[in-house]
Amino acid sequence: MYRRIVAVAALLSSLSAFAADVAGTWKLTVKMSVGTGTPTLVLKQDGEALSGTYTGRFGTSPVKGTLKGNAIEFSSTVSGPMGSGEVTYKGTVDGGSMSGTVNLGPMGDGTFTGTMQ
Repeated sequence: MYRRIVAVAALLSSLSAFAADVAGTWKLTVKMSVGTGTPTLVLKQDGEALSGTYTGRFGTSPVKGTLKGNAIEFSSTVSGPMGSGEVTYKGTVDGGSMSGTVNLGPMGDGTFTGTMQ
């Protein structure tokens, strides 16, 4: 029984070594019904916790988020012509790329792709 516990613990430990590494600079392409944007995302990673900056058409703002396995979620508050609002990205990471959906509050929903620079 003890050997099985040790084997399971070793397996779980090795799986955490394969967690995605998203720290760095990302070039995003955001597509919405009102147009396309190309913001830059700079991420720092501490385990599953993400922080960093989002720079887009309306300036730079702080980012907070999580990475659980290959599932990424992050948000920032941006100001634009329609006021301030939270932008939330949800997607998956695959090596040096990510993709998913984005909610831009009153401006609606869209999709995004990203490539690590």
